[in-house]
Amino acid sequence: MESCNSMSHLKQVQAHMMRIGLIFHLFPISRIISFCALSDAGSIHHANALFTQITVPNTYIWNTMIRGYSKNQNPVMGLSFFRKMVEEGVEMDSRSFVFALKACEMLGAVGVGGLVHGLVWKLGFACDLLVENGLVHFYDVCGCLSFARHVFDEMSVRDVVSWTAMINGYVKNSMADEGLKVFYLMVSSSVEPNEVTMIAVLSACSHKGDLNLGKSIHEYVEIKRVNYSLNLKNAMLDMYVKCGCLITAREIFEKMETRDVFTWTTMINGFAKNGELDLARKYFDEMPLRNVVSWNAMIAGYSQNNQPKEALELFHRMEKARVVPIESTLVCVLSACSQLGCLDLGRWIHFYYVEQKRIRLSAILGNAFIDMYAKCGSINEAAHLFDEMQERDLVSWNSMIVACASHGLAEKALILFEQMKNMKYKPDDITFVGVLSACSHGGLLTQGREYFRNMEGTFGLKPKVEHYACMVDLLGRIGLLKEAYELIKEMPMQPDKAAWGALLNACRIYSNVELGKLAAEKLLTLDPTDSGIYAILASLCANKREWGDVRTVRSMMRERRIIKTPGRSSIEVEGEFHEFLAADESHLQSKGIYKVLNDIFYLSKLEDYASDATQSVHLHDGSLDVDCMVYT
Repeated sequence: MESCNSMSHLKQVQAHMMRIGLIFHLFPISRIISFCALSDAGSIHHANALFTQITVPNTYIWNTMIRGYSKNQNPVMGLSFFRKMVEEGVEMDSRSFVFALKACEMLGAVGVGGLVHGLVWKLGFACDLLVENGLVHFYDVCGCLSFARHVFDEMSVRDVVSWTAMINGYVKNSMADEGLKVFYLMVSSSVEPNEVTMIAVLSACSHKGDLNLGKSIHEYVEIKRVNYSLNLKNAMLDMYVKCGCLITAREIFEKMETRDVFTWTTMINGFAKNGELDLARKYFDEMPLRNVVSWNAMIAGYSQNNQPKEALELFHRMEKARVVPIESTLVCVLSACSQLGCLDLGRWIHFYYVEQKRIRLSAILGNAFIDMYAKCGSINEAAHLFDEMQERDLVSWNSMIVACASHGLAEKALILFEQMKNMKYKPDDITFVGVLSACSHGGLLTQGREYFRNMEGTFGLKPKVEHYACMVDLLGRIGLLKEAYELIKEMPMQPDKAAWGALLNACRIYSNVELGKLAAEKLLTLDPTDSGIYAILASLCANKREWGDVRTVRSMMRERRIIKTPGRSSIEVEGEFHEFLAADESHLQSKGIYKVLNDIFYLSKLEDYASDATQSVHLHDGSLDVDCMVYT
């Protein structure tokens, strides 16, 4: 039995046991059922068939069936065996409850777990350490920390598993400080932590981003000579990366004799989030083995650091490598599509992965699609997707409101806001950025003022700098420049570039040079390298024929070595991106491109001439034949 590695081998042994009569003894049949239920090469159905042939199964066999069904991702059947044990009065042991709790954990069935807990008390297992640890772990995983802590506090004896389960429960439920308090209590007791304990504690340091605490825990691991397994080294590496100490992380990485995919991916994540994409890519290319998380880390790094072209190129490589993307992959790729305006690729992802049922459309993925469609100019497709989404969250509503606002659909954005409130969603800061932006684009001064007042009065949200910037933009767009300036002066925080930029743009529209100079001066204090500010100021002065000031602005640009950023555009043709600057002649097909542009220019002139001529004929003759002849 110990040498079995397949069901065909197992069945040969079983046949031999039947021939010599051993099959009718509980111990041999229990070993067969154990192989079938728990081995990767086994068959839970065969185990069940054998179980039904046993007249009086013992506790071990019942436990094996409960555990086996959970292992085979069928916890409902596992619980049905536990229920039969209760109904038939089968004698239970501590593992019976532990395996039943595992099945409840897999189902997220807190209520059923509570019933199992009741049986624990009824049958006298309340002080059994194995069962108590199982209860703490079950309540931790289900997020019932108060129940877990109650069981933990009532334990007369606690071992390292008890302490670790409680620490890990707090950390996994984003309560790092509470987890660390339990660890300090553990240190003051006589129980020595093990590597699993220290992994949980390092995870708490990662959640807090506390480098000094992380270093002290590192020292503690060294002093206590905790078993330095690969998992513990990975946790240490992850802690230093998340606390922003890449130098130490790299030192640990270089000293590691054994590395797994998690090790490499952690370093890629760290460098990518720190903006060091060349180093991240170096590690990515050197990886001996990659999984989907590794690809995600690199794609996300490019996408989040404004290198969308590289993100999409890597995504295409990932597909060629036949690595199946997951939700987070597509979210990063859709963000890159948004930045580049790759509507066709975004549509293909929607069709191939979502409509073909390869990936479920969750709220997170749906929000990414809404953002992509909106930023690529297809507001109708964004709205259609939003209407079809079965799962929506606050981000979904915010994304759609902001999308409508940016497309000038002010009334639609405000209707969505009212619908959102009726659906009992509580608006947040981003919601009001979208609402106030919609009012600004629609010139809705009265509504904008009312929403701005209601932020704090009705919803308890203090306006932030971005909300003031929206109001400045609203006032500026309709020509209330002085009121916009007064609002900036009344801001309870320092105005940012968005607020002064909105005022400067309004001054350009309404040719207010004096106030425009003031706004430009403030903007140049905040960012003296922004060529756009100098360009707008020079244009404003030129419109008022203040040529001396225009020369002054250009002189400032020369002195500060500011070069106007040229306009640029990009286009995707057959999966390849082509980027062009203003008056660019560097492209290999520049001659052909400019020839087509000139042809379009001349054709448009002919269209204008034909249109004028047609109107002239209509005025003098009215003859349809003459009209057609002139147009031709």
